Amino acid sequence: MNIFEQNEQNPEFWDGHGCALCENEKYAEALAAFEKAIAINPNYCQAWNNRGNAFCGMKRYAEALAAYDKAVTIKPDYHQAWFNRGLLLAEMQAYGNAIESYERAIAINPDPRYLHAKEKIWLNKNLHTTV
Repeated sequence: MNIFEQNEQNPEFWDGHGCALCENEKYAEALAAFEKAIAINPNYCQAWNNRGNAFCGMKRYAEALAAYDKAVTIKPDYHQAWFNRGLLLAEMQAYGNAIESYERAIAINPDPRYLHAKEKIWLNKNLHTTV
């Protein structure tokens, strides 16, 4: 087996490839790469999280939420997936659920970005109720 064939059997290879495609807004191709990573290792939570990111890029929010849910089911302390889940829910104006996701992320890793996103909910909620 050559090096390329070895890489193709590695979920990290496909996950990294998918992330590069997402950065170039090639979401459908990225999704295919994440699905290859998941086919190799169905419990590879990073690929599930990144699959959610690709779905968000495609504005397929229900599928994105399901992917984030799968990532945190596999690894309940995966703070990045909790944070991404919160971002999506805030975008969908599901503020209570977004706050819960942010709080889970913050409890695991009190990253200032997570704290700021949670605080921003109050502003967004007030803006949407006064318009």
